[in-house]
Amino acid sequence: MYNDFYNQNPITPSIGNVDETWLIISAVLALIGGAVAYILFVSNKDTKEYSGFVSWLHRFLNFKVFFIEMILKVLYMVSAIFITLGSFSLIRVSIASFFLSLILGNIVVRISYEFVLMFLTLVSNTTEINKKIGLPKKENEKPSPKVKRLEEIDGEKK
Repeated sequence: MYNDFYNQNPITPSIGNVDETWLIISAVLALIGGAVAYILFVSNKDTKEYSGFVSWLHRFLNFKVFFIEMILKVLYMVSAIFITLGSFSLIRVSIASFFLSLILGNIVVRISYEFVLMFLTLVSNTTEINKKIGLPKKENEKPSPKVKRLEEIDGEKK
C-alpha cells in the first residue's frame, strides 16, 4: 500500500504514527532520572554543603521556592488588561455593557485573584508559624523543647 499524503490530517496525526518505542524509553528514562534527582537533591538533609545553582535546585525540588504567587500576579495583570481592552469592543453593542464589563469584569477578576493569593498567604504564614514554634514536620520527628514546654504548661493548667 502506498502513503496517501492527501488523506492525512497534519494537525492530529493518527495513533499509528506514534513511536511507541520512544514512549517506553522516555518513561524508563524519566523513572531513572526522577529516582536519581530524588536521591541527590530531595532526600539529602544536609543542605549546607550546597551552594549556587545546586542550592537553588535543591530548594526548587523540595518546593521551598514557590513561583505560583509571581505567576498569579502576572496572570492578574494580563487578565485585567484583557478585560479592559476587550470591553471597548462592547461600545458598539451598548454603552451600558461597555461600562459593566469594564468595571464589574475588573472587580470580579481582582476578587478572584485576591482569594487565591489570600489562600497562598495563609499557607505561607502557617508554615512560618510552625517553624517559629518548632512543631515537628513528620510523625517520626521529635518535637523541639519549645513544644514540650507548651505541652507542660497545658498539662499544668488542667
